[in-house]
Amino acid sequence: MAAPVTSGSFSVWNYAVFVAILLISALVGIYHAVTGRGRESPEGFLLGSRQMSSVPVALSLTASFMSAVTLLGAPYDTYHFGAVNIYFAISYMFVVILSAEVFLPIFYRLGVTSSYEGGLKAVVWTDVFQIVIMIIGLVAIIVQAIILKGGISNVLNTADHGGRLNFWNFDPSPFHRHTFWTIVIGGTFTWTGIYGVNQAQVQRYISCKTRTQAKVALYLNLVGLWIILVCTVLSGLAMYSLYHDCDPWTSGKVKAPDQLMPYMVLDILGGYPGLPGLFVACAYSGTLSTVSSSINALAAVTVEDLIKPYFTTLSEKKLAWISGATSLLFGAVCIGMAGLASLMGSLLQAALSIFGIVGGPILGLFTLGMLFPWANCIGGVVGLLTGFAFALWIGIGALIQPPPSEITVPLNLSIAGCNVSQSRNRTSWATIILLTTVTKMSSKGRAEAVKSLYSLSYLYLSTFAILIVIIVGLIVSLLTGGRKSQVDMDLLLNWTDLMCYCPMSSSGDGIEVSESVPCRDRVSGNDNPTFSRMELDCSENRKT
Repeated sequence: MAAPVTSGSFSVWNYAVFVAILLISALVGIYHAVTGRGRESPEGFLLGSRQMSSVPVALSLTASFMSAVTLLGAPYDTYHFGAVNIYFAISYMFVVILSAEVFLPIFYRLGVTSSYEGGLKAVVWTDVFQIVIMIIGLVAIIVQAIILKGGISNVLNTADHGGRLNFWNFDPSPFHRHTFWTIVIGGTFTWTGIYGVNQAQVQRYISCKTRTQAKVALYLNLVGLWIILVCTVLSGLAMYSLYHDCDPWTSGKVKAPDQLMPYMVLDILGGYPGLPGLFVACAYSGTLSTVSSSINALAAVTVEDLIKPYFTTLSEKKLAWISGATSLLFGAVCIGMAGLASLMGSLLQAALSIFGIVGGPILGLFTLGMLFPWANCIGGVVGLLTGFAFALWIGIGALIQPPPSEITVPLNLSIAGCNVSQSRNRTSWATIILLTTVTKMSSKGRAEAVKSLYSLSYLYLSTFAILIVIIVGLIVSLLTGGRKSQVDMDLLLNWTDLMCYCPMSSSGDGIEVSESVPCRDRVSGNDNPTFSRMELDCSENRKT
């Protein structure tokens, strides 16, 4: 029997659940801080002493991906544009394969702390708790919506009649926002920038005991990504089935699209004390997991790249204290920036644009350096700046001259079933008038917009930036004597990273080692005792 539909404000139980979940997250961090006091080196603080196992790291990788933007924005995307974004499941698979087989071997072999060189335990275990809470919150929303609509078949039928099950969009045009090709190709390059070279993700998987476990963590994380994707798509379809004839946004019940998920939660779960609080805690958990990983990553980059090279006399204990203090400082800065951001309105579009502008060129630079031995410093810098300039130009141009509705293909939002008394407020009417004006462009104007690079799908922004960085970087490198450069082969991806594996013999302490690692890995490149011992065994096997 479904609970009565009541839309209202938070109750005492909701606040209690919300506070309890945040308190547990804080206690996890306090526990690891207290138990590790006086014993943690900078590596232990930033990388968990490279002794993390694959399962918690996999959950932590997934939690870092699952931010409040995903929780609030992804369901609305399905609600307004359809379920075609389910094809991200394919791009996630390619992203994980590229990260595990191309980028991970080099980062792990070099034993870096920062993916950019010449308290991770607390972060990882907090992420494990938070990802469980996030999935529980999403499942609760989906189940209740299905119950209210009388079954999953009714939800899907309503979505189908509203054009939301638009899976068969194979238009090859790079200007259409979401098609099979833009999602699979563009999505792969966009998200590889996160999982392949992003500091927060790299720092996680190189904290594993062995490279094999790091790969396992990435592949297990893929399952988590698929679960989250399915949950957000189903949430969006459930949202449409509930509001297909009375859209809360255009009817003025909410002031912004990212308020639709909280509105639905209060609408369908308001009769269950504590469940709306669970959802809000779920959204906060997503933000906390992302922010905590980012703070830890910033601390790692600061200590490894800015402090160690210039203050060589600092002891390990002092560096550990500096790592903790740096994390505290960045946390305070994030709180201050959040306060300023709250005064600036929605930053979702700006955030996505900035990621495409910055992430694509950086991925291109890493790819250039890892795959092409004749690429040199001059070529890398020129390629990076060129790719960044291109991405910045397109990103800013798309904000100034947004693509027409023929390109973004938003689906119809109806208010035919709304109560007359629930009329739109003035802000909502102004928004509708503005949208109507934009969509009534002249045929000539539409044709010009279609041809404009500003109408390029945002998922292709990183893709084109990467190609520009690589092409320009290679040309400039060849013109500036790149083929004469002496390159450390450990900095390059080699076929032995993918193909050459040695069976491991039992270790000296009687423990059977079942791992296998590439034959060419060097012992001096990694300070993980377990991994180094296995590499020694591999060297001995080759000699015999």
